[in-house]
Amino acid sequence: MNFILHLGLGSFHRAHQAVYVHALRQQGQAEGMGWAIAGGNLRPDLADTIAALQAQGGRYTLETVTPQGERSYTVIESIQRVIPYQDDLAPLIAAGAGPATRIISFTVTEAGYYLDAQNRLDWATFPDLRADLAAIQAGQAGHTIYGGLVSILRARRATGAGPVTLMNCDNLRHNGDRSRGGLLQFIEALGDAQLKDWVEQNTTSPNAMVDRITPRPTPDVAERVKAATGWGDKAALMGESFIQWVIEDDFIAGRPDWEKVGVEMVQSVQAHEEAKIRLLNATHSCIAWAGTLAGYQYIHEGTHDAAIRQMAYDYVTDDAIPVLLPCPIDLARYRDVVLDRFGNPAIADTNQRVAMDAFSKIPGMIAPTIRDKLARSGAEGSFGSVAMLPALFLAYLQRWHAGQIPYTYQDQAMDPAMAHAICDAADPVAAYAADTTLWGEMAGHPRLVDALRKAYARVLAFVAERTGA
Repeated sequence: MNFILHLGLGSFHRAHQAVYVHALRQQGQAEGMGWAIAGGNLRPDLADTIAALQAQGGRYTLETVTPQGERSYTVIESIQRVIPYQDDLAPLIAAGAGPATRIISFTVTEAGYYLDAQNRLDWATFPDLRADLAAIQAGQAGHTIYGGLVSILRARRATGAGPVTLMNCDNLRHNGDRSRGGLLQFIEALGDAQLKDWVEQNTTSPNAMVDRITPRPTPDVAERVKAATGWGDKAALMGESFIQWVIEDDFIAGRPDWEKVGVEMVQSVQAHEEAKIRLLNATHSCIAWAGTLAGYQYIHEGTHDAAIRQMAYDYVTDDAIPVLLPCPIDLARYRDVVLDRFGNPAIADTNQRVAMDAFSKIPGMIAPTIRDKLARSGAEGSFGSVAMLPALFLAYLQRWHAGQIPYTYQDQAMDPAMAHAICDAADPVAAYAADTTLWGEMAGHPRLVDALRKAYARVLAFVAERTGA
């Protein structure tokens, strides 16, 4: 049996990668039964889910919902080993160091890679990154993605278990290249030249694009699963019916025959990646921030609000699509499919989940379109439609500053003191446009300031119309 060791047994992994492996295993011994998943977490989170998966032998039910509200239920059985959390990560390290493990995959938020605009590790901003380096140097396990991988790969090198593919399953742009760069920088900081040489020669890091909307499971999912199947599944979850995975075919130690179950194995993932990040992820954030400002709880509510839908549509049509052309993908059709998916009320995806991590999402998903518009349009070109997205977040940030967001806002890359200072500034728009975490080399650009100022006025008018404030 060949294993994929997955780091991060959250909802997305279990509704995406695990589903593809399960589908392949269902085809029978010849194609799929040679591969299974072992999974665990680098941090002591999702303890209840991990315990439920352990008790259920890794089995769980996935409910899928179409935009028309049709529900179906599948018992996923691809996770053959659930690894309990230990602070020293010993069981996880042992699994990663075993010769049966051919792929180590992971799902990490954008901020969890700790990379700045130049793709350098941002040691100054992230204390947990510095703490992880110190822990590794002291002979302890690391709990960031880099510290965890170093702990596993050191053990793998020591046991002579052979090459292994490192595979991202997340929304970081150029995720394989950038995470590999971060890992090698971390190893350089450790001063472990032998490990660095081993990683360069014995691992590959294919870029990949993943897509499936997967809300955080709520109690009613388990209730529907029990009503439909009779099983009191404590690890049940729900996702939309749409699913997509595009991977660069660069696996150093073999891989499942994923193309037999709909995975697109390609030479370059860039066109798919840019379309997804700019047309789906950025639009998702737009609807979450605008929906929160309008008083909605769920993504589908904002998507069905004509004014919010128009903001999202105009952003994609006016500014995102033009800078992505020429493109092998029908981007206008992609835009329409995305908005239909976001409007699915059965998904009940919350604004809280999608609105998080803006200080990573703006530089990663939105600023590139503004940068491209600046480069292509010359002195007179406008980018007012894309400017609405960061302007929405500035209004959202002002609400957060005033303690008026109706849920807890989470943002791993945000410096709260700096964010409060932006909101307290005499000119919040100028202070916001000057933030280098968000804008990099564009920070303070006169055309950026002007576009944000105009867009922010439009956002305030939108808010006033909805709230009377």
